[in-house]
Amino acid sequence: MRERESTPGAASGHGAGFGGDEPAPPRRIRRDVTAVAALLAFVAATPCSAAFASIVSDAPSRELSPGFTAAVAADLSSTRLGTPHLPEPTGSQPVGTTSLYLKDTSRADPWVPAAKARELMVSLWYPTRSRSGKRAPYMTAKESELILKGGEVTGVPYDALSRTRTNAFSDAEPAGRKHSLPLVVLSPGFTEPRSSLTALAEELASRGYVVAGIEHTYESLATAFPDGRITTCLACEGSKGQEFWNKVGQSRAADVSFVLDELTGAHPAWKGAPLIAPSRIAMAGHSAGGASTIAAMLKDTRVRAGIDMDGTAFAPIPDGGLSRPFLFLGTQAMHSPGGKDTTWERDWAQLREWKRWLVVTGAEHASFTDTALLVEQLGVHRNPGLSGDRAVEITRSHVRAFFDLHLRHRPQPLLSKPSPRYPEVKRCDVERKICT
Repeated sequence: MRERESTPGAASGHGAGFGGDEPAPPRRIRRDVTAVAALLAFVAATPCSAAFASIVSDAPSRELSPGFTAAVAADLSSTRLGTPHLPEPTGSQPVGTTSLYLKDTSRADPWVPAAKARELMVSLWYPTRSRSGKRAPYMTAKESELILKGGEVTGVPYDALSRTRTNAFSDAEPAGRKHSLPLVVLSPGFTEPRSSLTALAEELASRGYVVAGIEHTYESLATAFPDGRITTCLACEGSKGQEFWNKVGQSRAADVSFVLDELTGAHPAWKGAPLIAPSRIAMAGHSAGGASTIAAMLKDTRVRAGIDMDGTAFAPIPDGGLSRPFLFLGTQAMHSPGGKDTTWERDWAQLREWKRWLVVTGAEHASFTDTALLVEQLGVHRNPGLSGDRAVEITRSHVRAFFDLHLRHRPQPLLSKPSPRYPEVKRCDVERKICT
């Protein structure tokens, strides 16, 4: 059983998605880098602080990279802020967006057992015919304030993140034929709101996909609900051992299945749901969201293909394997075969269908989200190895190619051989432990 509510005019996302999420032991971070690292991760000086350094270091030890350490020498108080903006989608179709409030009364909340139902906020992006209307806000000013205060970020106006200009029109009429649009579910990193993947979602929607970004309540630093409540990251409290991360994966898999029920069931929660092709559903996620993609695919056969973007995997894939297409897309520093993260090699052996392992030279953990782009535009941090604009272009092109191949069966040379257009992207040979 469930309750649901459409929230016309609501923001397309809640938060800026600057959290880190790979399992790591707590460690103290020097105060001279706290401000910028907090803006990147939004979890400094909180019980989640063990996770945030992964966003720039991509290493199990969670030590800050030399390039990042040098970059934080800039004084935030002197930063000149413009208006952050997401790059325009490259597809031919305008993009609409709306938010849904969903309530799963069949289960208690995994992080707050006293809550007898699991409440979720979900953003939908989709093709529309409308080329005018109100642009959807990236987040509210209050959410921006809570996130920045939670990260102890100074020298940046508290509404800075809410100024981000998006490309989707709020509550525009969905366009398409019945059962013609593939559906992609997006899952953000731990502590990250769903808006952290907005640039990717807008791109896919402009190419004829419906995209559902799930806010995993109590795992995000700020989740706003239609009745005015804002929940925080209660899951951040306590230790972060393997049992904890397995729980994250299981909880998110259940969230995904519930959302799919709401969008493809007999009484869907969204007026545009009849446009969705129920046999063409896939999922991608960043960090914990990427790791959760495997958990969701193991739980729900409706998810026909999946992508893990720079996420250390959780529980191993069972011996029976996973016989659906899968793409690993990560940083060269963290996720090269034989490197720091061994979970991808472990799971690679259990992937029994089409599979690719790609790494991106110069990328940081945040490069696969909006984070790298926004902090660069705010003048806070620039990755010398890969600009924010370039990171968005690489992520969009390769994620889109994967879904076009496996949901639309369109050949994708980008995934079959190296591309001179993207020399930063290396295809990995797992047996030889090289990426070229």
